[in-house]
Amino acid sequence: MKRVSLTQHLVEEQRLHNTIPAELRLLIEVVARACKRISYEVSKGALGDILGSADTENIQGEVQKKLDVISNEILLEANEWGGHLAAMASEEMESIHPIPNRYPKGEYMLLFDPLDGSSNIDVNVSIGTIFSVLKAPEGMDEPTEGAFLQPGTAQVAAGYAVYGPQTMLVLTTGDGVHCFTLDREMGSWVLTQSNMQIPASTKEFAINMSNKRHWHPPVQRYVDEMLAGKTGARGKDFNMRWIASMVADVHRILNRGGVFMYPADMRDPAQPGKLRLMYEANPMAMIVEQAGGAATDGVNRIMEIAPAKLHQRVPVFLGSKEEVELVTRYHTEQ
Repeated sequence: MKRVSLTQHLVEEQRLHNTIPAELRLLIEVVARACKRISYEVSKGALGDILGSADTENIQGEVQKKLDVISNEILLEANEWGGHLAAMASEEMESIHPIPNRYPKGEYMLLFDPLDGSSNIDVNVSIGTIFSVLKAPEGMDEPTEGAFLQPGTAQVAAGYAVYGPQTMLVLTTGDGVHCFTLDREMGSWVLTQSNMQIPASTKEFAINMSNKRHWHPPVQRYVDEMLAGKTGARGKDFNMRWIASMVADVHRILNRGGVFMYPADMRDPAQPGKLRLMYEANPMAMIVEQAGGAATDGVNRIMEIAPAKLHQRVPVFLGSKEEVELVTRYHTEQ
């Protein structure tokens, strides 16, 4: 079987669809190289003294793991000097990161969650990196936070790396979803799945059941119907899966279907959800939609939400189309 590298795939996609100009291809390759480096750091575990807390907090008020900080630095350093970016934004940093003046500026902007699923780092469960690419506004001299506040429909590329038994890179540039596996011996990303499609119907769901008592009625109704199994309204048995790493849960759904839910709840009415629109929900929504699935906040299509701030949070329902449409209908009917 002929092995197709990430670079070859991107060049051929540009020839076919004209959606990956050279600057964007080079940017994606730099991000992929950074993910390769993060994978190496992750694989060392305790041997590399990268486990445990960094004894610092990020802008969200969450205690950072050492690997959160390391991954953030790797992505910043890798992407600063290439000339493809105008600015970056990270879930781990309060404000945007302009490209230093000593380097040339590009026409793209990169957003990322450097290490998703931090709670799993110390127990050797799959974690990942999520990223999103936007075009800088025309005529922008100095990057501002406002320049990043574009809806998900404006994304020109989105992807994630999952650091598990194999390291994989899942990518879309708007023409389907493709998966690359890291060949550790060769140090290269090799295309292993093309045009991934999420099954429209499913018998699996992913949600943190420990929060059930706090959920709003539409979520309670939807999950209760699934738990009722064959004797309930849905007429079939469902299995629950919950890895507590969005990357790992979405990767499973991409491969065999399912619905992932991180709803808002009644603990804090002022808190609209936990996941970040710009760093997690938008890129994952683009990937899921490109694979034939759906992604909403319970009412609206996630990619059409107009962001008001960089670290905005949203409820998330994504995955197999039939299930997302059903739980969304339960929200809109109430």
